[in-house]
Amino acid sequence: MCSFGFHTKHHSLRREKAWDRRRPLGRGEAATVRTMGATSQSQAWRAGGEVAQTDCQRAGLRHMAPSGRRGRRVGAGAAERPSEGKSEAAAPGQHPPAGASDSGSRNSRSNSPNEDAVPAQRASAPSPRPLGGGMSVVGIDLGFLNCYIAVARSGGIETIANEYSDRCTPACISLGSRTRAIGNAAKSQIVTNVRNTIHGFKKLHGRSFDDPIVQTERIRLPYELQKMPNGSAGVKVRYLEEERPFAIEQVTGMLLAKLKETSENALKKPVADCVISIPSFFTDAERRSVMAAAQVAGLNCLRLMNETTAVALAYGIYKQDLPPLDEKPRNVVFIDMGHSAYQVAVCAFNKGKLKVLATTFDPYLGGRNFDEALVDYFCDEFKSKYKINVKENSRALLRLYQECEKLKKLMSANASDLPLNIECFMNDLDVSSKMNRAQFEQLCASLFARVEPPLKAVMEQANLQREDISSIEIVGGATRIPAVKEQITKFFLKDISTTLNADEAVARGCALQCAILSPAFKVREFSITDLVPYSITLRWKTSFEDGIGECEVFCKNHPAPFSKVITFHKKEPFELEAFYTNLHEVPYPDPRIGIFTIQNVFPQSDGDSSKVKVKVRINIHGIFSVASASVIEKQNVEGDHSDIPMETETSFKNESKDDVDKMQVDQEEGGHQKCHAEHTPEEEIDHTGTKSKSAPSDKPERLNQTIKKGKVKSIDLPIQSSLCRQLGQDLLNSYIENEGKMIMQDKLEKERNDAKNAVEEYVYDFRDKLGTVYEKFITQEDLNKLSAILEDTENWLYEEGEDQPKQIYVDKLQELKKYGQPIQMRYMEHEERPKALNDLGKKIQLVMKVIEAYRNKDERYDHLDPAEVEKVEKFISEAMSWLNSKMNAQNKLSLTQDPVVKVAEIVAKSKELDNFCNPSFTSPNRK
Repeated sequence: MCSFGFHTKHHSLRREKAWDRRRPLGRGEAATVRTMGATSQSQAWRAGGEVAQTDCQRAGLRHMAPSGRRGRRVGAGAAERPSEGKSEAAAPGQHPPAGASDSGSRNSRSNSPNEDAVPAQRASAPSPRPLGGGMSVVGIDLGFLNCYIAVARSGGIETIANEYSDRCTPACISLGSRTRAIGNAAKSQIVTNVRNTIHGFKKLHGRSFDDPIVQTERIRLPYELQKMPNGSAGVKVRYLEEERPFAIEQVTGMLLAKLKETSENALKKPVADCVISIPSFFTDAERRSVMAAAQVAGLNCLRLMNETTAVALAYGIYKQDLPPLDEKPRNVVFIDMGHSAYQVAVCAFNKGKLKVLATTFDPYLGGRNFDEALVDYFCDEFKSKYKINVKENSRALLRLYQECEKLKKLMSANASDLPLNIECFMNDLDVSSKMNRAQFEQLCASLFARVEPPLKAVMEQANLQREDISSIEIVGGATRIPAVKEQITKFFLKDISTTLNADEAVARGCALQCAILSPAFKVREFSITDLVPYSITLRWKTSFEDGIGECEVFCKNHPAPFSKVITFHKKEPFELEAFYTNLHEVPYPDPRIGIFTIQNVFPQSDGDSSKVKVKVRINIHGIFSVASASVIEKQNVEGDHSDIPMETETSFKNESKDDVDKMQVDQEEGGHQKCHAEHTPEEEIDHTGTKSKSAPSDKPERLNQTIKKGKVKSIDLPIQSSLCRQLGQDLLNSYIENEGKMIMQDKLEKERNDAKNAVEEYVYDFRDKLGTVYEKFITQEDLNKLSAILEDTENWLYEEGEDQPKQIYVDKLQELKKYGQPIQMRYMEHEERPKALNDLGKKIQLVMKVIEAYRNKDERYDHLDPAEVEKVEKFISEAMSWLNSKMNAQNKLSLTQDPVVKVAEIVAKSKELDNFCNPSFTSPNRK
């Protein structure tokens, strides 16, 4: 029993497959949503501390009261905006400041009025907003092969099923001459509509057509890729009887729109806010491309969440035995090998806190690589055995891929020889072969050897030893392969854990993150610190000899979200170029992130360089940006005394060591203390790093002189951004408009098909009933005539009526009903008339008994008025006469004739009797 009377609903276990023997749900995975009124909510939180530790409270997930206010636990402080790490960096070209923390957890807060940003990442909600008709909380696992949707609703986090009652929706879109098929319907057309069925497009996000990865994928794909006007990769398919190019953002937008529709059907309300999963190795360009696709689908993506981080959240938020914050964290390795990529993450857990320590990946190793190895093997075998070249026939190749995928799954559960049989494979040939697990492992030995290097790398980056790892959790379909498990176990020298649902863990983690970010739900305090997968450097032009300055603003595995402030000294507008420092670490051919132009920079009134503060940020989506820039303008003493005193770089230098340490702790634990972390005084900032520092003893004297001389004020500067592979707003708007048109076209086509199906259904249903239940209610002549009409309609449907406008079908159905409804009416009247007559007869008999009792001086009815009794007696007599006359006339008719009296008339007469003979007449006196 849950405390406060909250109800717990556990999720139904997903159907087990033959090759998946793991337990679908981990202990306590049914995070419970509780609907709370304003009073009960405040009472529950006022109870103080933690509520009873039951399964239904493990995630602390509660639906908020409809006031639109987001409550907080006692002592948690005021509501906050989404937070992110923030520090001030050293002069460009120097190492990150000593005062800047590498942590994003949250504990204490400073209420300093000068706070510049929330220093630490914490998964909290945005500002409260009205709930209206109720808000949706949706997490989407946007996979390469399949997609999953998880939602938070009464009962907890639940993975929802689509219209096929399948919780797995294929990432597949098939375009036809009139409409689109998306998901399961599209997957069934992969072989029949090869050139126009799009799948396997996830790796094309944010890449140019000439990208080596795109060209590699192009060889694998049966449909045509095309270079878009902006240079990006797109697909070319035939839609609405014409060749049409679609950008990858449009294709993924179609898929997301389908997932949105599925969510709305399950939740019975509109869906807008969501969290979408992406691989941890996605670059800025790829992440922005997915964000654009979400906008095309009409979704508001609250966060792009790394897949391994989502799994870690789904794992950790339910754990009640995590060590306290002041103790050594529990380190868990999460391994995700899906259909197209392999990712590894090490996470440190404390109570209410998750920190990702390191991530590694192999973007080119996944389940499809094992499928390809099998396909290549069987292609060679069939070439020698049956003299056929499978790779020349795209349909045959797709069928072989499907069969090899099934064979791979069977071999994961069975070590004996397994057959491969495909009928009418090519040239009307039936092919067959066999393979066992030992052969498969030998065939894929080179692939299995690639499992260990990322494991080794992630341990090195996290500075951990095998004995420091508490648990190894695996997810993703390819981790079911025994040889993959064996490689992981061999490296860590301990058993792996399969408590998480291998397919649905990512979607569940995304739904939890969406619940955390949504004001509609209350979730137990749980801080999430992700990281930056690649180091990022800023470059700019200087006035020194080499003319170039550089500063690595975010190192590899730096906590994220995070902000830093860098100080420049400039007399004119300048550009900052952001790029990935080590291109060999990035699975992307272009190191550029973007160019940011800081505008409206001017010299000071005395001709000196202006002090420009630039804030750079890795936001909640893991995307880099120059968030803001401001110039510090000196003013005379006579100026406005409300101006902000000039910030100096000596804040740490003039503090005692205890104060410095305290500021670092505040930064690390999430304090709001604004810290100035530049290492060198402003006069001596050297963009090239060749100038020497001045003696620290000179600084206080100059500082005092500066403060005496004047005040300063901060002026915001405009920033012009030119991002690599950024989708223009006009182009994005056109994609959104086109998606709306395609949705409308799909709707119109569905209505047309429904109208056509209604005609076909009526023909078959009525013809069947003419030989059974309607047989007695139609003459032989009319039967022959109507049968001929139905036969002609059926033939018309499959000939000239195959492709007609909706209205034609509507008119055709009305024409058929004109013949059929009289027969249907006679049948319904015959079936329902006895009951209506029986009800009326019972009421008449009841009233007649009362009248008879009254005539016999029964004291139970001595309260009745004689005049009223006389009126009722007269009404009853007329009703009986009406009934007898109608029934005599009806009995003279055959079943093939329309009835004299209809059931509706009998029911109306019965109601008239009820109204005339009020209850006081038929109810005995209870004195």
